[in-house]
Amino acid sequence: MLQLGKFQKLSILRETEPGLFLGDTEGNEVLLPNRYKPEFFAIGDELEVFVYLDNEERPIATTDAPYVTLNEFGYLECSAVNKYGAFMDWGLVKQLFVPFKEQARPMKQGSWYIVYLYLDDKTQRLVGTSKTNKYLNNETLTVSRFDEVDIMVSHITDKGANAIINGKHKGLIYIEDIFEDIRTGDRLKAFVKKIRPDNKIDLVLHSPGYRSIEPNAQYVLEELTAAGGFLPLHDKSDPEKIKDELGLSKKSFKKAIGSLYKDKKIRIKEDGIELA
Repeated sequence: MLQLGKFQKLSILRETEPGLFLGDTEGNEVLLPNRYKPEFFAIGDELEVFVYLDNEERPIATTDAPYVTLNEFGYLECSAVNKYGAFMDWGLVKQLFVPFKEQARPMKQGSWYIVYLYLDDKTQRLVGTSKTNKYLNNETLTVSRFDEVDIMVSHITDKGANAIINGKHKGLIYIEDIFEDIRTGDRLKAFVKKIRPDNKIDLVLHSPGYRSIEPNAQYVLEELTAAGGFLPLHDKSDPEKIKDELGLSKKSFKKAIGSLYKDKKIRIKEDGIELA
């Protein structure tokens, strides 16, 4: 059957004046308008298309890629608001509707929001919601400590950056573990640093624990070499100075130079570290 909100491969059945009719193996058909018609094609060819409803609530196919697909989260701009709700730019001709009841806070034209795309059971229409917490679950986790995960930054607070993990769970990168500029909507690779007893997940952007020692040591060695063999940093340096110079926490820096010292690659002096 045709799946609204998803990419799918459909066969070209016939060419008509408005465009190509595509079909699946169950006899369902959908129009691919002329604006999306490939330059070269033959009847029977397969095309990968995205299917949604047009302005007249009819299934329509497109080769354009939307910014979010069914049962996923996206970061979208509100392009208009009327008496029924908000309309989001999601990269397609027809905008995505977010009714007032599905807005975590009133949406404003020109502002950006984390939005979840779902199929409304009653209307069978694709709808957006910014009430995303109900689609995230930390009761049953599918990740473990040290796992590499895909995240979307959902919002930033004084504590740090809240994130959606693998489209399923909530997590937090604490402010002291952030060493780069990250913003709401960013999609990044991260690592599970810790899972707390209440199933809250702590994240870091660099591999935590013993797995980070070697990469950080190599990084410090490269910076040391680039600086001519000496850096005015050591295990008693101010944490902010270390962060400004290398983008590392003091704890990570101490582990790195400890590893390098053990391997006899550096000497630790009163005023800094130097290549051995």
